Amino acid sequence: MVDKGEMKAITRWFMVPISIAIALSTSQVAFSQTITLSPNSQPIQVSGTSGGERSDSCAGHIAAAPNHVINVTEDADLRFVLQSQGEPVLLIRTASGQNFCVPADRYSKGKVEIPGRWPKGTYSIYVGDRANGHHAYTLTISRS
Repeated sequence: MVDKGEMKAITRWFMVPISIAIALSTSQVAFSQTITLSPNSQPIQVSGTSGGERSDSCAGHIAAAPNHVINVTEDADLRFVLQSQGEPVLLIRTASGQNFCVPADRYSKGKVEIPGRWPKGTYSIYVGDRANGHHAYTLTISRS
């Protein structure tokens, strides 16, 4: 038989992991997804939720951490295509802090494209929303 003191100890041991699980599932902590693009990479499609708690002058509202981190292993012609509802913005930040920020216009129906020559390096990808919305998105990265 378990006495009251042992029962309290058991309850405490169960409450700590349960409390941590609840806190993590209800918080809006952004975890970056890292993707490596090599010379023979096939098109990559990732998804997530746009927007966030941080305000950016170009991208609207973004998460505190990038939605994705892209490691380009050598210079490449790449095309980034974002599709989402709301007022999506694709922000690509280089390791040196240079920003490429492109919002969807009213004629694109939530589609944003950024093609170009991307030097070898690491890029932080943010998917923002100008209207402070949170919408599901799909981002496709392919060789141009």
